[in-house]
Amino acid sequence: MMERTSLCLLIVLTHCSFSEAVTVSTTRHKVEVREFSEAELSCIFQTETDHNPRIEWKKKGKDVSFVYYDGHFRGPFEGRASIQGATVTLRRVTQGDAGEYRCEISAPLDTISLGETNVTLRVLVPPHIPSCEIPSAAVTGSVVQLRCSDHMSIPPASYSWYKDNQLLPHPRSANATYMMNQHTGVLEFKAVAKEDTGQYRCLASNGVGTPQMCKGNHMKIEDINLVAIVATVVVVCLLVLVCGCGGFLHRNGITSRRPYRSFWISQCHGAAHISSQNLHRTEDTSNVNYNPPPQEPQDFKHTQSFML
Repeated sequence: MMERTSLCLLIVLTHCSFSEAVTVSTTRHKVEVREFSEAELSCIFQTETDHNPRIEWKKKGKDVSFVYYDGHFRGPFEGRASIQGATVTLRRVTQGDAGEYRCEISAPLDTISLGETNVTLRVLVPPHIPSCEIPSAAVTGSVVQLRCSDHMSIPPASYSWYKDNQLLPHPRSANATYMMNQHTGVLEFKAVAKEDTGQYRCLASNGVGTPQMCKGNHMKIEDINLVAIVATVVVVCLLVLVCGCGGFLHRNGITSRRPYRSFWISQCHGAAHISSQNLHRTEDTSNVNYNPPPQEPQDFKHTQSFML
């Protein structure tokens, strides 16, 4: 009796050891390749008894689409992909190929008939020539921002700035005259000085391919023109004073006569014209009512002789 029980147990254990369901795995769950290169999506399977399982590849997205089905590649993969076993190789990958893929192995003759594994494809894009925003001029003491961006690179680019072909070091203290964000590409001067004048350029890099640099631009820092500001203020004050005096005299009846009224109007118009022409001299408009002096009488001449 004991011998029969042991024999049955041995048969059961032996049968269980060979009853493995279909298994599916991959050598790389995450694949990163450069744009326009090849990408290998590995899929390794093992079946229990079914030696001719059905192999399918699908791509996840808003809707699941077929990549490989019924022995053929489908859609955009047709003609630029190959399969060996269950491993797929994509040629000349683009950003449209990036995403999550699923390898499915269906073995109807196995105890568990379906197995699957996932592979994520990431397509890397080298930097493009960045777009740079660099002002051509600024005044001392003002806040100035220089901007650099490249929206095409994957992974996102990091940025560094050059002044007169010399790399600007990243500021390490709060007392630095400028701030630099390597992720956003913004270079900000808290209060620019004349020493900040120079040729500025930006370099974009992301570890994929060759870093790219923009053409750049020359930024000139100038002092505030105090003389021009003072002169403008003086002209404005004179204009207000002249027009104000004219209005005062008119309200008090002093300018009721037309010549005086015309005189004050011409004075206000003349002052406004001076302000608009940046302090240049203009034709005097106050001589509208100018009357020339009478001519001197001619010298007396004898017209007749007198007889004594």
